[in-house]
Amino acid sequence: KKPEFILYDGFEPSGRMHIAQGVFKAMNVNKCTKAGGTFIFWVADWFALMNDKMGGDLEKIKVVGEYLVEVWKATGMDMSRVKFVWSSDDIISKATPYWTQALDIGRKTTLGRIKKCCQIMGRLENKLTAAQILYPLMQCTDIFFLKADICQLGVDQRKVNMLAREYCDTAGIKSKPIILSHHMLYGLKKGQEKMSKSDPDSAIFMEDTEEDVARKINNAYCPATSDGDAPPPPPPPPPP
Repeated sequence: KKPEFILYDGFEPSGRMHIAQGVFKAMNVNKCTKAGGTFIFWVADWFALMNDKMGGDLEKIKVVGEYLVEVWKATGMDMSRVKFVWSSDDIISKATPYWTQALDIGRKTTLGRIKKCCQIMGRLENKLTAAQILYPLMQCTDIFFLKADICQLGVDQRKVNMLAREYCDTAGIKSKPIILSHHMLYGLKKGQEKMSKSDPDSAIFMEDTEEDVARKINNAYCPATSDGDAPPPPPPPPPP
């Protein structure tokens, strides 16, 4: 019912940008801002550090974050209602409200529930470091810290977004964040539910050459039927 509302998405600066994050995300953001929303991108540099991206080098992570912002600008994202907020800057400058919120979520949430969110980092539950246990807790905190009305992230982030709604029930918060999830673009190889930055041939990257794009599309897994078998031949035409 709000004439203006806040949407949020967070991203780890963790390497090259593929078209799912580049073109597809720009399209979704433009739809949201056209409807009256202000879109806040949480540049999750500290989160990338916790997830050991770019070798755990925060300066390299920041350079990658700046690169991703420039790619979105070049893609045609309307920046008039878009804000980029760096997690390291805001968490340090507003430490008291951030960590007060994080601790409250933590004391109202079991460790088992937190570990169920581990897929948001692309990590197996039994391979988590102590820092990565903090990750879902902090990502849930981000939603309230940024005062987001809508969580506009991929469906792979749904578990932690649901954690935020569950926390609202426990904490007696009536206005729950809305989860507006977008689907994932499948990887180009068999069995891949989404494009992967770690497998260059599973994704089309924003800076790929025309030749790279053609090669990847021509080699992409695309069976004629759902079981991979060739379709039956068409029936013969009726006799004249």
